[in-house]
Amino acid sequence: MTEQQQAEAPEPAEAPEPAGVPEAAGVPEQPGVPPMPDAPPVVSPDALPVVSPDAPPLVPQAVPKKDRRVLRAVLRWTAAVVVFAAAGAGTAYGITGMERTDVPGLKTQADGRWDYPTLTRPPLPSGSPGPFADENKAGSHYADLRALVLPQPEGASGNKALNGAGGWLPTKDFLAEFTDKERVDALRQTLTDNGLRHIAARGWTTADGTRTRVYLLQFDTAAVVDDLFSRDIAPYSAPGYAVRGAGNSAADDDFPSEARVENIPYSVYAETRPYGVEQVRQAYLSAGDVLAVIVQSSKNVVHEVPFQQTVILQSELLG
Repeated sequence: MTEQQQAEAPEPAEAPEPAGVPEAAGVPEQPGVPPMPDAPPVVSPDALPVVSPDAPPLVPQAVPKKDRRVLRAVLRWTAAVVVFAAAGAGTAYGITGMERTDVPGLKTQADGRWDYPTLTRPPLPSGSPGPFADENKAGSHYADLRALVLPQPEGASGNKALNGAGGWLPTKDFLAEFTDKERVDALRQTLTDNGLRHIAARGWTTADGTRTRVYLLQFDTAAVVDDLFSRDIAPYSAPGYAVRGAGNSAADDDFPSEARVENIPYSVYAETRPYGVEQVRQAYLSAGDVLAVIVQSSKNVVHEVPFQQTVILQSELLG
């Protein structure tokens, strides 16, 4: 263009006020055509159009690519925060809703069991079978009976009165466990008639005041013990003889059946309310040629767990 033409060119007319969507915004009039803006214009608030309620709806202004990237990043971080917050809330609920013993890393509460030393059965004489071997028809315990008595737990004080002379307890000391003179006299005669050989015993008292007495009565054969156990001394419903200091006792149906040791039947009793001078628990085991009697008593309460533990461990030593 020549200089003359440039001079003769008319002055550009002033742009009219925008109506509807400003052309500078780069939004097409026809739908389906993508916008191609260079950059969003800077619009003064005074220049914004006043839209009549009867005017057609405005087409939203396209968001520049840079703003879209920022928006997507914000949305991603927001979503991440929501996910982690939900996960954290779920974890907290899971822990507070679980039992303490189910949460890894937390110690379980003590169940009250006693700390017994490691148990070891005494050696058998050379060539002697175990009490429940097929060839041992009499069910005899050939190991030293005194070594088969359950040892006292750690921290307990021993009852020297049950040690006996040379480890053998006189029958009268065992019978002193029971009350009712007539019944005691009958029991003494029953033991004599069935060939009682000897009694090994041990007793102790723990820090909570619970007194434990364990008696092992040995006879000639398992058949004798089985008859005494089921018919006279330890029938199912209640013990055959009342223990001194106890009131009425009945079968302890809460004793776990899975605690049974193979080949050793047992009868377990718990004193019913109201208690006598003491609360008493009793167990009788038929173990081959040995009848085991376990008595625990306390002026407070005889807890189930250490009683069950004592019965099971004594059964295992005799098995």
